[in-house]
Amino acid sequence: MRILLVSQMYPSAGAPAFGSFVATLERALEERGHELARAVVERPGAKGRHGRLALDVLRTGRAFRPDVVYAHFLVPAGLLAALGGRAPLVVTAHGQDVENARRSRWVRAATRTTVRRAASVVAVSEWLRRRLVEAVPDAGPKSSVIDCGVDLERFTMRDAAAARAEVGWSPKGTAFLCVGSLTERKNVLRLARAVEQRGEGELVFVGDGPLRPALEGRPRVRLAGTVAPELVPAWMAAADVVCQPSLVEPFGLSTLEGLASGRPVVATSVGGPPEFVPEGGGVLVDPEDDDALVAALAAAAALPRPNTIGRAAAEGHDVRLQAERVEELLLRASRDPQA
Repeated sequence: MRILLVSQMYPSAGAPAFGSFVATLERALEERGHELARAVVERPGAKGRHGRLALDVLRTGRAFRPDVVYAHFLVPAGLLAALGGRAPLVVTAHGQDVENARRSRWVRAATRTTVRRAASVVAVSEWLRRRLVEAVPDAGPKSSVIDCGVDLERFTMRDAAAARAEVGWSPKGTAFLCVGSLTERKNVLRLARAVEQRGEGELVFVGDGPLRPALEGRPRVRLAGTVAPELVPAWMAAADVVCQPSLVEPFGLSTLEGLASGRPVVATSVGGPPEFVPEGGGVLVDPEDDDALVAALAAAAALPRPNTIGRAAAEGHDVRLQAERVEELLLRASRDPQA
């Protein structure tokens, strides 16, 4: 099958983490024997990026002549794929695109156009699917839930001591890790305060963002900054507990990667994580309850390591299994655009 991949996020040498989940799923589809071409944005925030993406969709589509188009994000990437291509369309919603549709009638109208053109609409969690259908009821009959998956060959139950030597981390006490952007939505200040209040252990943030100055110099907090994607599995393995207590998390890829690494997790109860974090593998927490977050850190630290319960749960989200599910939708669309 010839698949045109359209995405407003795709990793590059200059921004290797930008949409890395799209590239991971793409590789899994290629492993299944499909030929893919791309029309993607590789530079976050680049001026005129959406206009260039629209031209790329047209040019690549005409040259490649795909059997089906697979777009990530409803608007603008999905909309541009819907308007600029003739091949059947399957589109995945990831989170912010749905929130934009809920907040803006203009984006909602554009999202409705994408949905009506698509043969299938995928959401990365049931929580997100319900929110999409509330905003755009037309999505209901076409919608299904398939997350982006985790690469179980990269995220494994490695020895913590060896991983700590690799990343240069010698924590004093319990090693807490948070991977993601340093933003208000990721709830990083509340997490830092919770570790401070706990009075034991060390918290490392892997990632960067606007709240970095507010985290610098805080006790029990270390800022590793942005790291190469190939080092993220080692950071996960070096941790005792992986934390993602975001205010909202439409899916929660870092949480899933922590489970795959055999590490207990502290995850937000708002969004997708309740759908895959098992009892005994992690602790779900109200992200706005300070005391509950402190208690969740203690409860997760008391869980077994390596955590085989979490690893077993992650195995059901192997990216290769998810690619097989996406493949079924793409094949169905290519054979019957109205399916």
